[in-house]
Amino acid sequence: MLIRVEKGSAVPISSQIAEQIAMHCAAGKLASGDRLPSVRELARDLAVNQNTILRVYERLVREGLLEMRQGQGTFVAEDSTGRSRASHRKRLGEEFRQLARQGIALGLTSDELHEILSTALSQLQPASAETGVST
Repeated sequence: MLIRVEKGSAVPISSQIAEQIAMHCAAGKLASGDRLPSVRELARDLAVNQNTILRVYERLVREGLLEMRQGQGTFVAEDSTGRSRASHRKRLGEEFRQLARQGIALGLTSDELHEILSTALSQLQPASAETGVST
């Protein structure tokens, strides 16, 4: 599983990791029943504290994306793709509204905002085709 942590980011490391695992679930790159690395393994691979990974796993269990099985490990929960997509869609909607408010405050028109979004999407499409997860 490919997860990257930006230690200089303003976003907490635990949020970065949780978001990336949730995105892998939403994209179907992690399927129901897939086993995640142990807390110790992932902490070592990412060079973070084990408690950080434990908090991430516990948070995603509470959100219904993961399930911890006593003595077996942590697994992707049933229907995690649907739950994760719904959660991401809601979060994206909130972020788009915030960006739209900023654009309107700058005096941009609806057409100008659509043009900015179209440009951003066209710039991302080649990169998104190359994105992959390795396990």
